[in-house]
Order: sequence, then C-alpha cells, then structure tokens
Amino acid sequence: MKTVECNTAKTMPMEVARVQSVASITNCMDTIPSEYIRSKNEQPAATTLHGVVLQVPVIDISDIDANEEKIVKEIAKASKEWGIFQVINHGIPDEVIANLQKVGKEFFEEVPQEEKELIAKNPGSQSIEGYGTSLQKEVEGKKGWVDHLFHKIWPPSSINYRCWPKNPPSYREANEEYAKRLREVVDRMFKSLSLGLGLEAHEMMEAAGGEDIVYLLKINYYPPCPRPDLALGVVAHTDMSCITLLVPNEVQGLQVFKDGHWYDVNYIPNALIVHIGDQVEILSNGKYKSVYHRTTVNKDKTRMSWPVFLEPPSEHEVGPISKLVNEANPPKFKTKKYKDYVYCKLNKLPQ
Repeated sequence: MKTVECNTAKTMPMEVARVQSVASITNCMDTIPSEYIRSKNEQPAATTLHGVVLQVPVIDISDIDANEEKIVKEIAKASKEWGIFQVINHGIPDEVIANLQKVGKEFFEEVPQEEKELIAKNPGSQSIEGYGTSLQKEVEGKKGWVDHLFHKIWPPSSINYRCWPKNPPSYREANEEYAKRLREVVDRMFKSLSLGLGLEAHEMMEAAGGEDIVYLLKINYYPPCPRPDLALGVVAHTDMSCITLLVPNEVQGLQVFKDGHWYDVNYIPNALIVHIGDQVEILSNGKYKSVYHRTTVNKDKTRMSWPVFLEPPSEHEVGPISKLVNEANPPKFKTKKYKDYVYCKLNKLPQ
C-alpha cells in the first residue's frame, strides 16, 4: 500500500493563509479579502430562499429489524427524490458524538498553530490527508471560508496515524470509538439502498468495495465571517463518495439546491445527515441522486461539521451494477477506477 505523507518536520513555513487567522484579523471589520467574495450568482444573500427551512426527510431507524420494509422504502424514496435525508435513533450514543465534536473543536481552537502545521498536507502530495485549507482547483482563484482536517478512520490497514492530531490526548480514542459505532449504521444504509433497488441486501456494498470501503473523516472549521452574505464555506458541489454521513454542530450552514432554489437544511441535534454521493448515483445507474449542496457561514458563530466519506478503494472499478442495466436502461455512466474519477473531479475535467 502506498505510504501516505503528512508533514512530519519539526517546523513548517505556512504555505497558505489559514482562514482561522484571516478571520481573527478581519473580525472587527466590515469587509473580507476579495478572494473570499463569491460571484453574484453564488453569493448566499442573493441566492438563498429566505424564511424557509427545508424539511429534508427524517427517517427513524430505531427498530429497523421489525420495520425493515417501511424503512427501506423511506430511504429509497429520499435517495431518489432528494439525495439527502436525516437519520434519527441510529444507535450511536449521544456521548460518542459529543466526544468526537469536543476533541475536534479542541484541535482547532486550543492546539497552537505551529503544532497544527506539523500535520499539514505536504504541498504537492497526492494525498488529501492532513490539516489544510485548499482542497481542489479554485474557480477564478476564489477561496472557501474554511480550514479542514482529513484523515482515514477505517479500515485499520488504511489508517495513517501521522495525519491524526496528537493533541488533545483523547483525540484518537474519541475517533476510534465513533468509527466503530458508525460502521453499524453504514452497513444498514448500504443494505437499505440495495434492497430499495430490488437487489440482494449485500450487492450495493460489494459493488462499492465491500470490506475495503474507506472511511475518510473531514473536520470542517468555519470561523465567524464579517460578510457571510458574500462568502461561502464550501462551494456548491456533489460528494465524490458513495455516501457521506455527517454530524454538524448547532450553527446553521448546510444548504441544498432543490426545485431551482437554495434552502437551509433543518438542524436536528444528534441526527446523522446522509448524503447520496456520486458513486452510489453511478452504481444505481442514476436511480439515486447525488445531492447538490453547499455551506454558508455565520457572522458571530463558528460552524463545524464532521462528514465521513465512504469511498471505494482507489483501484476499485465503479460503474452501474449489471442487474440495473438492460436494453431499456442502458448504462448512463462509464465504469472507471475510483482514483481516476477523483482526479477528473478535483481537476474539473470531464468524466
């Protein structure tokens, strides 16, 4: 397996301005640097449907064994019509989520900047693991109002602990416990998505990479922004993953594009937000829809979120599942290695 690099030097010149430091400089101003000001057709003040909070489907999976047929139908319907839903009573204890959020917040807010830079992504590295600010090719040089930390949390063979914070000391334990609990929910999601298409329970997960599916955690840190009307935390996109399971903090920010408008998504404490990603749209031959979403920022409060992207192994080939393809439903997508899909998407190249 290819060794993933994070910076391990004792010191590192910051190759990029961190948004956290930009925010601390601009917090008493009524302006932000021009590279963070989005074009008119992207600015949230001008493009959000105000006064309406989108009630994306909320699915209770507390008794999935007794109510499997009903829950499968709800998940399939939400995945076809919305590409996003919220799961409640998912079985992950509140304190496990609270601990995950606590250690992530402490890393961004209490660990000295020099120490954070020790696990920064190496410039030029092909891996996205580590602490950073920029993720993909920036359109017109514009930047998102966000810093982030990426690292894999499952399977054990994929984990590179050099990309994990050493402080706070409980960081590793909190993340490993969350990963362990999350796996049960992931298995349920894949099973329901599979059954919802008339497939055998195991087929969707197997087609996505089976036991080798990679759990990639990202912590998004969106500091207060003097001009939240002009900036975005993360620009509009669909996720490259199979599915994404996300927990946010209590600060509003997630928006979904539906019926020609951008809507705020309702916050439910301790719910898991599930995004259908590009790979499940491909596997389902377009029956399930990858959700188009973005993140806004707040003038007074820090927003944070903890998405886990469930990704096929890089060499794994993904294409429409053969049972879902016939003369009446020809394949709508190419079959290609996941690493090639990622390269095209990050570099804004056609698939």
